[in-house]
Amino acid sequence: MKLSTSFIAAAAMLGASQVAYAETEIQFWHAFTGRLGELVAEQVDTFNASQSDYKVVQSHKGNYSETLNAGIAAFRAGEQPHILMVFEVGTATMMSAEGAIKPVYEVMGDGFDQSKYIGSVKGYYTSPDGNMLSLPFNSSTPVLWVNRDKLQEAGVDPDTPMETWEQVGGVLDQLKTAGVDCPMTTAWQSWIHLENFSAYHDTPFATKDNGFAGTDTELAFNSPAQVAHISAMGEWAQDGKFIYAGRRNEGGANFRAGECALFTESSAGYAGIKAEAEFDFEVRPLPYWEAVASEPQNTIIGGASLWVMEGHEAAEYEGVAAFMDFLSSADIQAKWHQDTGYLPITAAASTKTKEMGFYEENPGTDIAVIQMTSKEPTANSKGLRLGSFDQIRGIIDEELEAVWSGDKEAQAALDSAVERGNALLRRFEQASQ
Repeated sequence: MKLSTSFIAAAAMLGASQVAYAETEIQFWHAFTGRLGELVAEQVDTFNASQSDYKVVQSHKGNYSETLNAGIAAFRAGEQPHILMVFEVGTATMMSAEGAIKPVYEVMGDGFDQSKYIGSVKGYYTSPDGNMLSLPFNSSTPVLWVNRDKLQEAGVDPDTPMETWEQVGGVLDQLKTAGVDCPMTTAWQSWIHLENFSAYHDTPFATKDNGFAGTDTELAFNSPAQVAHISAMGEWAQDGKFIYAGRRNEGGANFRAGECALFTESSAGYAGIKAEAEFDFEVRPLPYWEAVASEPQNTIIGGASLWVMEGHEAAEYEGVAAFMDFLSSADIQAKWHQDTGYLPITAAASTKTKEMGFYEENPGTDIAVIQMTSKEPTANSKGLRLGSFDQIRGIIDEELEAVWSGDKEAQAALDSAVERGNALLRRFEQASQ
């Protein structure tokens, strides 16, 4: 049977069209759900609509730990994504994964301007010679969230100073006396009340510059400063002034529902709180102990970065570079910062946000940026780079829970956490040699 000339020509044109518009697919695995998951999908859709060469496909793979484990399992099976979101405590693990990752500065190629990224944000994800290994994506830092209505109802002036933990302690006393069931709660207890506490008070969390200077590091968060803070929180827990809700962000639901007056949480809590809170809320700087430091140093970042996995074609890495360049643009970064409360990763995005009047219209949304950038980081406040730190956090959580329940004194709990955590660090050190 003969096909008509016109049909053959049309088929040829259709085939050529399909080749011309073939998109290189980029797999992006992340850990976001809810409002943050929607905003990630929006970013991906915006990128895909902006060009026709590449198509990014985003997939949720569980929480941070589950996403990291999924990436590791996929690499072993030869089915790894191009881009994997890894939370900050997985940085040392990814750096030691020889042959599994392709450094971002190599992916981006010649002309990649690393100086445009904010130093205190990118520093967590750079090699000793200053090259970016992964791209900061959702970088946050802890702040104090305040339910102004709850304070008002309890007869506490909502504008009461709470720059120091000494002042917060006084407010908690008033709230408890007024019959408030949840004076304060927290999210991410280890990250906020030990890791950031240490940096904020310029106190070592671990030796060897918190692990940046070598894997032969040892934990040091059982010093007098940390013990005093955990002891105070333990007393507040026993008195019903601090209500423990869980290891991750379980306390967020309580705060957003209007049950709690104070909440120590990531600056990125902004997205959910703004969307759900039916009360007048405010963000304040993370408090510090005046008895420990005359003024605070800087907080450190949490969140995650984007790692590029090895084992893909050159054309696909060009797509990865294009997507990461898009994510780093001032417009996209400014919108992400304003929508989520995450830190902008470039100075240009921060400047753009300020020029748009966002900080004036939304007081307190610049606090996270100020906390991170107003002081040059020290060896104690640059961040943490510790192997097996996800597991070490689990140990810390167990020991802190024993303090909150009254089963252990703070010194004994932190001594135990250090001893147990050091055993994991030695194993990691040996595996890395």
